[in-house]
Amino acid sequence: MLIDSFAGLAVQPVESMSGLVGVSAGDPETENSITNRRSKHLTLFSPGAEIFAPGGEVHHLYQVEFGAVRICSLLADGRRTVSAFHFAGEVFGFEFDGHHRFRAEAVDSVGLRTIAVPSRPAMAGVLLGIALERLKQMQEHLLVVGRQTAVERVAGFLLDLAARQCREDFISVPMSHGDIADYLGLTPETVSRVFKHLRDSAIVSYTSSRRVAIDRIDGLRQFTR
Repeated sequence: MLIDSFAGLAVQPVESMSGLVGVSAGDPETENSITNRRSKHLTLFSPGAEIFAPGGEVHHLYQVEFGAVRICSLLADGRRTVSAFHFAGEVFGFEFDGHHRFRAEAVDSVGLRTIAVPSRPAMAGVLLGIALERLKQMQEHLLVVGRQTAVERVAGFLLDLAARQCREDFISVPMSHGDIADYLGLTPETVSRVFKHLRDSAIVSYTSSRRVAIDRIDGLRQFTR
């Protein structure tokens, strides 16, 4: 369900695009041009809402203001795969052929701003940077799912979240065990067992249903060496 307005909702805007690969802090003209292309209107999506569908034309990019977005697709046998998650400040929706290949959905309550796709040649480096950042995320995802054991996959996933959120004490984990399972190539039951193992080993603990405390980050790292 798309929500056009939220009464009383306080939003902290993402003011800078400098986190994007390809946007140099030493090139304020380029960065300002991208920032100026970002919509001032905040579009809100409720949990589970579709943001775009496969086959749709790409008219703009999206920047996450708050919340989490999953990129997913359905296989021929009906199974779902999750190929990426995006969080506050991150940009998604870039496609090489002008059409979306996957589905984007809100994991929780999400606020997005659209960014007009730059067309002039001077902005080509920015689009290349976005594409390279997406490629980097895909490579890191392959490294995680390529690990042999379920514990190694979940540990690598939590470390990736910690790095993207710049935290080593606690992290936000808004997605369900089903989402994590579809991202890591596991079953929800296996993900639940791994989290229980990590809790029993005093490596992580829950501070709420969607907030995980990392009690021993070295304990997570030992599974990824």
